[in-house]
Amino acid sequence: RTYIGTGKVKEAQELLELKDCCTIVFDAELTPGQQKALENAFNKKLIQDDFLGGQDSEIKVIDRTALILDIFAQHARTREGKLQVDLALHEYRKPRLTRMWTHLERQSGAGGVGLRGPGESQLEIDKRLVRDRIITLKKKINQVQQQRAIHRKGRSRTGLPILALVGYTNAGKSTMLNYLTKAGVMAESMLFATLDPTTRKVKLPGHKTHPEVLLTDTVGFIQKLPTQLVAAFRATLEEVREADVLVHVVDVSNPTWVKQERSVRSVLADIDAIDKPIVTVFNKVDLLDSLEADYLRFEAAKHDKQVAVSSLHGDGMPEFVAVVEEALLGLLVPIEAIVPYSNGEEMNMIHEMGNVESLEYRAEGTHVVALVPQSLASRLERYKVVKDDPLSLRNGENEDGVDWVALGRGRHK
Repeated sequence: RTYIGTGKVKEAQELLELKDCCTIVFDAELTPGQQKALENAFNKKLIQDDFLGGQDSEIKVIDRTALILDIFAQHARTREGKLQVDLALHEYRKPRLTRMWTHLERQSGAGGVGLRGPGESQLEIDKRLVRDRIITLKKKINQVQQQRAIHRKGRSRTGLPILALVGYTNAGKSTMLNYLTKAGVMAESMLFATLDPTTRKVKLPGHKTHPEVLLTDTVGFIQKLPTQLVAAFRATLEEVREADVLVHVVDVSNPTWVKQERSVRSVLADIDAIDKPIVTVFNKVDLLDSLEADYLRFEAAKHDKQVAVSSLHGDGMPEFVAVVEEALLGLLVPIEAIVPYSNGEEMNMIHEMGNVESLEYRAEGTHVVALVPQSLASRLERYKVVKDDPLSLRNGENEDGVDWVALGRGRHK
């Protein structure tokens, strides 16, 4: 009923009086009933002295979700962020609307005695207002979701691969975005400094894959992420689902970084993004002692798609680029095509979006062997070089590509 036993309640009460505190925070999700019972237990003396005009301040009970929402509300700057936080707050407050309007216990009937009964209570009005507000906020967030879908569609037309920075809150994602792109986004040592995703184009100094990629900074994850936040921030989390490669940034200076890494992977599984290629970046190695940092670099070098870096000072960034290129190679398909000279746009797209292995200028066009995204490979299908197929020769087609059997039946074109 009170989440903790009566002995712990008494112990917490004594600690509150000793430290002269007015708020107690539980690192758990409390039900409205548990929160109410705890507030009644901690404020028993205040309730008893209420009619005597006592001046004691009320002790508030806050759970994990309320604390996270309060931090989110302080950091929300954009319209989208404020809408998402507002929706999560209203979803949280909806079952907790009690003792707010005790002076308006019930509206009086309009017709007098015997004509009409009492109207709806103030609590029912509050619930209806909150419910209507939630419906309005969901409609506005759906509009934001549609706008983001249009932006993602526009980015997909460019054919550039999308990398999404994911990780526990305060892991250094925004710092890495700033180092790679000079985006200038806020990067502070605080929880949930980033609420809205930021996408920037970055040119990787590599030679194997795309010269340019799109890098997206996303909201930080946290252990036991409240369900209200997952629902309210679905427009933001869709940026993660739509990414081609996930860059999982881990703060190895935190003693519990292994547990945080598992929490992030759990959230990725919840939003159906765990099957994407994931590059694990062990960040903040500059805060470790030299022996521990060298050991972490050695362990990361033994595994694919792992690298140890310092995004603040740039240590390990060449290795990070190499690991990202290896992950991007899995997104490309090999092609061999002869592109007519009149189709310069396709050749430009091959150079912009792919990795050219060889070029040869022939009479009929440019012979190119390259690695390109699947979307571009489909567009170049009509220019594809078809190798001699022994099976087609056995079926009646000669070396010149003429099927004499089909020609005899009048079907050869």
